[in-house]
Amino acid sequence: MGPLTLADFIGLDVCLAIMEVLYEGFKDPKYRPCPLLVKMVEAGHLGRKSGMGFYNYQ
Repeated sequence: MGPLTLADFIGLDVCLAIMEVLYEGFKDPKYRPCPLLVKMVEAGHLGRKSGMGFYNYQ
């Protein structure tokens, strides 16, 4: 399982929440959420649970 498949399985909203907490806590730019991830979550593309993420599960 690759990193994008794993992110879809976990849930992109969960991945985003984790990255936001890490970024807030450490103030390290490597933890700043990727703009693409933010856009996908805002669009409702949450991974397997929504049927669409980095891959299409419909």
